[in-house]
Amino acid sequence: MVKALVIVESPTKAKTIGKILGKDYVIKSSMGHVRDLPPRRLGVDIKNNFKPTYEIIKNKKKIVKELTKAMKEAEQVYLATDQDREGEAIGWHLVAATKADQGRVKRIVFHEITKETIANSLRSPRQIDLHLVNAQQARRILDRLVGYKLSPLLSGKVRRGLSAGRVQSVTLRLIVEREKQIEKFVPQEYWTILAHLSKKDEERIFTANLIAKGKKKFKKLEIANESGAKKICRDLSGKEFIVSEVTRKPKKRNPSPPFNTSTLQQEASRKFAFSATKTMVIAQQLYEGIDLGKEESVGLITYMRTDSFAVSSLAQAEALKFIRKKFGESYLPQKPRIYKSKSKVAQEAHEAIRPTSYLRTPEAMSKYLNATQFKLYSLIWQRFISSQMASAIFDTIAVDIRASDYVFRATGQKVKFPGFLKVYQEEKEEEEKVLPPLKEGDSLVLKEVVPGQHFTEPPPHYTVASLIKTLEEHGIGRPSTYAPTISTLLERRYVILKNKQFHPEETGVIVSDLLVKYFPKIMDIDFTAHMEENLDEIALGKMEWVEVLKNFYQPFKETLNIAYKKMKKIKPQATKEICPECKSRMVIRLGRYGKFLACSSFPRCRYTAPLDEQGKKIVPQMTEEKCSKCGSPMVIRWGRRGKFLACSAYPKCKNTKSIPKKE
Repeated sequence: MVKALVIVESPTKAKTIGKILGKDYVIKSSMGHVRDLPPRRLGVDIKNNFKPTYEIIKNKKKIVKELTKAMKEAEQVYLATDQDREGEAIGWHLVAATKADQGRVKRIVFHEITKETIANSLRSPRQIDLHLVNAQQARRILDRLVGYKLSPLLSGKVRRGLSAGRVQSVTLRLIVEREKQIEKFVPQEYWTILAHLSKKDEERIFTANLIAKGKKKFKKLEIANESGAKKICRDLSGKEFIVSEVTRKPKKRNPSPPFNTSTLQQEASRKFAFSATKTMVIAQQLYEGIDLGKEESVGLITYMRTDSFAVSSLAQAEALKFIRKKFGESYLPQKPRIYKSKSKVAQEAHEAIRPTSYLRTPEAMSKYLNATQFKLYSLIWQRFISSQMASAIFDTIAVDIRASDYVFRATGQKVKFPGFLKVYQEEKEEEEKVLPPLKEGDSLVLKEVVPGQHFTEPPPHYTVASLIKTLEEHGIGRPSTYAPTISTLLERRYVILKNKQFHPEETGVIVSDLLVKYFPKIMDIDFTAHMEENLDEIALGKMEWVEVLKNFYQPFKETLNIAYKKMKKIKPQATKEICPECKSRMVIRLGRYGKFLACSSFPRCRYTAPLDEQGKKIVPQMTEEKCSKCGSPMVIRWGRRGKFLACSAYPKCKNTKSIPKKE
């Protein structure tokens, strides 16, 4: 009989732990979840306290069989799935699927895959935490109820194949409402006045901004037009510019905390244009283990799904030791830094994302990592070390300059002490700006007064980084949900990314508007955040999961019934276009990839034609290229993936060819 069996989710994690634990342990992988709700039916008995029906996932039956056999042959079984709620639920499902002897099954958790941490977890195993399981179970059932009840409604009223989700739909609403704000935005004109100045007998020119007249400061939009700006320029003509006040003071800038899931996804998006999903895939690889040669494999970072900024005292002590040795005593903070999440529901029992050892510097690890792994690991390592360092100190100067009644201000700063900036700089770093030595009473030479026209700008479209930040600030979803939520919206074509910004597609706008109208509670940001808080309370054992579902479902069911009765079906839009194949009228329909022309005689006639963004029919463009099969001219057509070449003899010849993308 095997002494001990350890079950994890992934083969990579199994390989890493296997090398750490050695021959006395058998390590097996479940390849993620082994049980779930049935794929093609609700699987929730609403009348019987929302009792779920779980099935072994179709492609996991062989794995379950192998794990059942391995568990019977082991003296002790350790479930080492991830330390979050989903990991707890996976372990619980494993026990149920294998019908394991629960007396021989223990749960172990660790936030990093290193020899010492795993040894400690094996010394202190526990039972499966049913509060965590129930929180995950409640989330899964909630999402199933919303998805399985709303999706058929949307498919019947809008178009086939649409789906809705509890967190997904609220996220869509944020993107759609931002688009509407941008469309409605009316820019306002305003002007600024700059003075290009220098000291007497000095060539160096510096710039000052007009900030006040007398004791009254100008508001941003106060100089509203060109005539107002020109009047000020006339008033300044021939006036002497004299330094009236010089203010010098140090400015301290503290380092940012180490990463949690949200901030890691945001920074990886800003710095490397990584999607949230890509960031999490790479982070998972770094967490589960990297082969360092000589039969050594180790996790390079701590668990990557966390909303905590906390750091263990041991990791902090090691970081301070490294900083003292590498940079000197002056780069240590006055007292060790402690960071706390602003989130009301942050799971502070977890740690922030950090390297498992400060000694594994990015340079030392570079030969073991691919390019994307190296980028992300460097980011995590640098952010953690910098978070434990002394503040950066800037010398700042503000110079007020009078010209008659008008007051201009020039500012400058330079780094006095770099502190944490030695290791990590954020993308929008404050630049040094050095002014010439100035003192009160100095008379300056005016080189030029420059009026500048500006217009107020609408709120920006969401990027991956700003959307995740907004979701976190509102308490919508949790660290594990950001990436899949965004991926679902993109896959469903509710939104698209243009120039790294989210834009809603027409289908997304229609779906969001209908859901806001008929399901205001589900689409309410505060309600969604409150539901997340309820799930957290279940995890803490302070609320019953069945009660939470009951409180949600009854009003949801009533609203759903009203929507089925009152929501009008979106009908095809009639046009004057004639179908070239059957001479019926063409109509505009809504498809997955937007609006398109379709024959009104569908399904008898299946002719369709694409429409451009302005709703105009896209006519095939003739080319000089000949069809390789029949010799007819090739034409440029449009499909769901963009332009392609097609034979003009279609449907007799169905030859197509892709158009190479320009470099």
